[in-house]
Amino acid sequence: MVIHRTNDEWQLFTDSETGMRARVYDVVIPQDMDESEFCKFLDDIYHEYSSEKQPRVAAIDK
Repeated sequence: MVIHRTNDEWQLFTDSETGMRARVYDVVIPQDMDESEFCKFLDDIYHEYSSEKQPRVAAIDK
């Protein structure tokens, strides 16, 4: 997933291996949220998708 700031709004996108992105409208990120809080915020929302191999949401640099 990728988060971008557009105007005064954080926008969440799914990011495929082919580079195609699709906006996720079901998750609204508070506009005053600091970037350091993204992982915990998304981990709370997507915890049911965790596994032993991937137990938490983690930031990666591309």
